[in-house]
Amino acid sequence: MILRSLNIALCLLSLLGFTTAFAKTDSITIGSKSFTESVILGEILGGLAKSTGRAVNHRKQLGGTRILWQALLRGEIDAYPEYTGTIIREILANEEISSGQALKRALNKRGLAISAPLGFNNTYALATTKKAAKKFGLSGISDLQRFAPLKFGFSNEFMDRGDGWPALRKRYQLPQTDVRGLNHDLAYRALQSGDIDVIDVYTTDAEIAYYNLQILSDDRAHFPRYDAVILYRSTLKQTAPDVVSAFLTLPGKLDGSRMSRMNAAVKIKGRNEGVVAAEFLTETYQLKTFVENQGIIARVLQRTFEHLVLVGISLFSAILVAIPLGIYAARHSRAGQVVLAFTGIIQTIPGLALLVFMIPLFGIGSEPAIAALFLFSLLPIVRNTHAGLNGIDPTLVKSAIAIGLPAPARLRRIELPLASPSIMAGIKTSAVINIGTATLGALIGAGGYGQPILTGIRLDNIGLILEGAIPAAVMALAVQFSFELAERRLNITARDEA
Repeated sequence: MILRSLNIALCLLSLLGFTTAFAKTDSITIGSKSFTESVILGEILGGLAKSTGRAVNHRKQLGGTRILWQALLRGEIDAYPEYTGTIIREILANEEISSGQALKRALNKRGLAISAPLGFNNTYALATTKKAAKKFGLSGISDLQRFAPLKFGFSNEFMDRGDGWPALRKRYQLPQTDVRGLNHDLAYRALQSGDIDVIDVYTTDAEIAYYNLQILSDDRAHFPRYDAVILYRSTLKQTAPDVVSAFLTLPGKLDGSRMSRMNAAVKIKGRNEGVVAAEFLTETYQLKTFVENQGIIARVLQRTFEHLVLVGISLFSAILVAIPLGIYAARHSRAGQVVLAFTGIIQTIPGLALLVFMIPLFGIGSEPAIAALFLFSLLPIVRNTHAGLNGIDPTLVKSAIAIGLPAPARLRRIELPLASPSIMAGIKTSAVINIGTATLGALIGAGGYGQPILTGIRLDNIGLILEGAIPAAVMALAVQFSFELAERRLNITARDEA
């Protein structure tokens, strides 16, 4: 029974992966990281690809550098905007690349190609408020050595990058110990409120001018150049040479001031990234790009469908596997403890970490999210099935044995009906947990209610955050209410049968 249920669940996951792969056909897939500039550049690349007449899919906000890099290597995306400093100092840090030709050779070995610089250098920098800079006499990063109590707040990726905080601290011998990781966009607010004193910034960030911040000079030249470039798969030169030709017209057409203005149009003025990118394409190439502007109802309906797919498939698969596992655990006490311990360990893994662990197996998109949610859903159902079966009055079981009922019939007619309220409670718990955890799937391109939440955090837009948070809460309440009604009916049935 357990193997049969597991096979069915795996078939569901495999079918989802097959249909996704089949649907991709010959479209061009662009990726972008989870910050505004990358999304704008991704929209520009998408517009250039569309100008060749091809279908284009822009997978926005796919987390950090490593997720995009691995997706490019696996062929899940065809191109994405990157920065030379990130490639040399983070992605290929162990290869000691010292020239542009060496970089091209290293990428070529991996089946990748790189464009010439787009025209601006978006390097890392440290920034503080003008008030703090004046108070402490800060003009360069070296000045921070004299103020150990200062609190630093760096983006989560910067905290662990090869060119990030560990290397910066060593280079400048910085004594600060109150250093925390946080979302890059939220760091600006924390700096303004005085919760932290110094943050990392990208030099084309619109917030630098908006908040009138002081950039600390890199007086020991720690940060390299971060020239914006296009990374793309070498096979595009054969499969879509027209797209590659379109991409290679972009280098030299985007300077730092233009990029900063586009960032400000999105981050400060609240304009849509697609619209800003379309205006650039019109002004630079005379390309007319259609930007779909969905209304809030259409957006919520789309995200609801995506969320239901994530929750529905993962929960149904978990039910198919977890109930047989719970029965097995109830029948075999020693092996049952191993089953409970294993599912319990899975439950202790943070949801985001479990999502990332699934990427090497399933790639990006809905498949790894569903796989992670499936694993996350097992424990409540297994545990409640085990507890429900073990909680049955032993005299009822002995009576069934006495009248000659075989074990399968006993399980089907007596034990499972009596344990069903407990099992249903476990399914309800898994469903509610799933709905909340599924919002993390947006970080790896799975969509759902997490998409507007993620965008709202990036753009500091409360309305977008609520656009995802409120429907997620409503769905969780609706599911909980539905299961509670079902539980009441099962309790009545179980009492009647008892």
